[in-house]
Amino acid sequence: MAKSLKLVARTKKAKQILKEKGLIEVMIAVLVKIQKEITRASGTRAKKRGLKLLVKEEDILSTNWVTNPYKPIKTKSSPPYIINWVMSPPRKGGGHQNIFRFIKFLEDKGYTNRVYLYSAHDYATVRELKNGMQGSYPDTRAPIKWLNGPMKPADAVFATGWETAYPVFRDTNNSHKLYFVQDFEPYFYPVGSEYVLAENTYKFNFFGVTAGKWLSDKLQSEYGMKCASYDFGADKELYKFTNSGKRNKVFFYARPVTARRGFELGLLTLEKFHQQLPDYEILCAGWDISEYNVTFPYKNLKNMTLPELSDVYNQCAAALVISLTNMSLMPLELLAAGAIPVVTDGPNNRKVSSNSFIKYAETSPDALAAALVDVVTMKDLPKYAKQASESVNIASWDVAGEKLVRILEDELNG
Repeated sequence: MAKSLKLVARTKKAKQILKEKGLIEVMIAVLVKIQKEITRASGTRAKKRGLKLLVKEEDILSTNWVTNPYKPIKTKSSPPYIINWVMSPPRKGGGHQNIFRFIKFLEDKGYTNRVYLYSAHDYATVRELKNGMQGSYPDTRAPIKWLNGPMKPADAVFATGWETAYPVFRDTNNSHKLYFVQDFEPYFYPVGSEYVLAENTYKFNFFGVTAGKWLSDKLQSEYGMKCASYDFGADKELYKFTNSGKRNKVFFYARPVTARRGFELGLLTLEKFHQQLPDYEILCAGWDISEYNVTFPYKNLKNMTLPELSDVYNQCAAALVISLTNMSLMPLELLAAGAIPVVTDGPNNRKVSSNSFIKYAETSPDALAAALVDVVTMKDLPKYAKQASESVNIASWDVAGEKLVRILEDELNG
């Protein structure tokens, strides 16, 4: 009788819980309890989360830049020099392409270059990475290997991203330590641990070689970092003017996984543009955005190879380029093909390029859309597009390469 009464009570309690919480929540609670019992019975403990940083913990802990600062030495030998480059594994990004472009230029000047790969989480083989690099990077003779142990002695060693600055700081060779800075990388993160760890690298006392003057000015004024900058160029072999006729398309570098490219701001801008000029086709490239709710008609070009881009640019009257940190390489490449870039205004962009054919606009959908409309409705646009292409004839990467050679020789030889 007592057992029956207990069963009735438990049944009533179960019904009450089911009524209050619902079937799904009750089932989740049961599954969680079962998992805990299994874990307890097996005598094992749940695996703790590790730190998800781009840099290895031991490199952070061994980089005593406050108490044991790096003191640069001068290399007394004459050029050409031996240069070690420490970089994250290349994955077809513009930043890596730029580094290999300069490595190729230095090779042609007689320099010896070596590439050391560094990552806290990427374990791809060198062969896999080289296969992925084919067709996207300049061919170089530089050997590529993972940074496992000491680097070979060199006249100089370049850090190329904030995470690589830590192993470069720890390098025990008498190499002159430099920092190839292509963006203000703390801005890649919310204010927090990664922001601070990235920001600290500008206090390591490395000599900075920066992509454009905005970075050089920022690092010198805010961190006291000695820097020199080079100007951007455009590869005229890749990007050529081939369409002297009418253009009825607009290009957008749509990359939702890269916050500084302002994907959401771009969609809002293009929605307004489409409302005003619905006959213009909008081409989106940089990422597969088919899973996103895009409110206007567009063509999803996804990821494209570099040789494919020139033809696409030549179809476009204008292009929306949102650069919220350092300027993108894209505006000059677009101009080379006759597409007029509409770029977010700010010193981060204007200090990098003074090309008068770049159309700057405030960072609002209204202003950016209005700028796009102004460009595509311009009188004699085909003639203007040709003039824009000619404006970057002197913006050669060879000029930037020569500047890098001068910077290295001045810094290493005193």
